[in-house]
Amino acid sequence: MANTLLMPKATAVWLVDNTALSFDQIAQFCTLHPLEVKAIADGESAQGIKGLDPVITGQLTRDEIAKGEADVNYRLKLSDPKVRVPESKRKGPRYTPLSKRQDRPNAILWLVRNHPELKDAQISRLVGTTKATIDQIRERKHWNMNNLQPVDPVALGLCSQIDLDLEVNRASRGKEPAQPVGDTLLPASVTERLTPATEAKRDEDAELDPNAVFAKLSSLKSKDPEQE
Repeated sequence: MANTLLMPKATAVWLVDNTALSFDQIAQFCTLHPLEVKAIADGESAQGIKGLDPVITGQLTRDEIAKGEADVNYRLKLSDPKVRVPESKRKGPRYTPLSKRQDRPNAILWLVRNHPELKDAQISRLVGTTKATIDQIRERKHWNMNNLQPVDPVALGLCSQIDLDLEVNRASRGKEPAQPVGDTLLPASVTERLTPATEAKRDEDAELDPNAVFAKLSSLKSKDPEQE
């Protein structure tokens, strides 16, 4: 990355206030127009901007300033800055290596089936695709739809498990949990109303007590008129 001056207008404010450099020299160093530097000196421009000392940031040395003040034709040279500003990353879908781009439709199909709560923008961030491709797969209109197989994007190396979990949690935030499917345990309020199996068996055994049966038969025989 080419070496560029940090905050040129704030640097110009500081040079105007703290050096005897000419307007042309400051304009050349800060990539400004000389009239703009003159407006700064007259208080007509850059009002409210706090001056930035280029010596502290390491972009200009005291010796360079002294050389410029001694010779109005001297052009200040920019030093390597002490503060490195990282290049801003381009906003947009995640970059996917060419070798893995053919796997993206399979990953999209897996996400659409297993995480329908994900929005198109989230799927795009995870696997680096476009909304048009996602719509084609959702509507089964993709040109290779018959050959697609749902595959976890983490297994394909298109995203990390942490990224996937983060997007799923974002999509599920504020939504009620899904109702359980299949056999589940009954709540206590229901089970309390059920007769325990041991008590039911005890009642059944009491009804089939042999002593009680024989006693009842004996009482019936004693009342039988033919035996009298």
